[in-house]
Amino acid sequence: MRAMVSRRPSEPLILEERPDLQPGPGEVRVRVSACGVCRTDLHVVDGDLARDRAVVPGHEIVGVVDAIGAGVAGFTPGQRVGVPWLGHTCGHCAYCRSGRENLCDAPLFTGYTRDGGFASHVVADAAYCFALGEAGDDAHLAPLLCAGLIGWRALRMAGEGRDLGLYGFGAAAHIVAQVARWQGRRVFAFTRVGDEAAQAFARSLGAAWAGDSTMAPPEPLDAAIIFAPSGALVPLALRAVKKGGRVVCGGIHMSDIPSFPYLLLWEERQLISVANLTRRDAVEFLAVAPRAGVTTEITRYPLDQANAALDDLRAGRFTGAAVLVP
Repeated sequence: MRAMVSRRPSEPLILEERPDLQPGPGEVRVRVSACGVCRTDLHVVDGDLARDRAVVPGHEIVGVVDAIGAGVAGFTPGQRVGVPWLGHTCGHCAYCRSGRENLCDAPLFTGYTRDGGFASHVVADAAYCFALGEAGDDAHLAPLLCAGLIGWRALRMAGEGRDLGLYGFGAAAHIVAQVARWQGRRVFAFTRVGDEAAQAFARSLGAAWAGDSTMAPPEPLDAAIIFAPSGALVPLALRAVKKGGRVVCGGIHMSDIPSFPYLLLWEERQLISVANLTRRDAVEFLAVAPRAGVTTEITRYPLDQANAALDDLRAGRFTGAAVLVP
């Protein structure tokens, strides 16, 4: 098998030839057809998320089961599956027992604490894989496995308000915008200063308004979701939401939030974060996405061009999502 490996933080990935993987009990081996490149992969590679081992990044995996470990039921060789960020949970801590496995005390994460999908093959815990059926192109499905799932969880946590702001119009936001429009909401898109391409892209997906993140929306918002990893956006989003509004921080990592006057939080505004995802989120969203007519805008890269994909994501050189195709 081939894999793009992050040996040490802040160093380029290295293409390695490795012995073929063998699934253990409860695991499946997946031949990777496509793997999305997520901003969380940047945080892993750049060292924003602490680690002490080499790792194969990638957690938006679409592929075909080609080997099955002992005790696995419900999957067959040749079946197409998706493998997401949440790779394993303990099942017995207080969070797992109360249906909040996204907060598990002893989790494993695909592409971070267990090897992921920047590779020709990956071994995954079968209980955390999802059957994808036959509809849809592998590469276009890949961003649904994190950008879509985390976006869906963030959207639900944003509440039922009609006017929704999305800060950072990348992979997650372009999926969430489509679901929000299908739900009958109005979407207000906030981009980097000067990113007219992303603003035009947002409008093409039905956004009622698009501007840069320093601008005030034309009217107060019911809620806002921040996907960009910039803590400086938090006071701006709080300023943009109306009384009783909610700001959801959708990333796993964010730069420090600057101090801001209490007045921005007052009048029962709420500031909350999203952590990881649950398998229930995946089941719900993978059923909603086709009903909502979600399509993904992707840029394809060969596996050995993973560093270029990460660089382009870091610099905002494409709209939508990057996808590696082994």
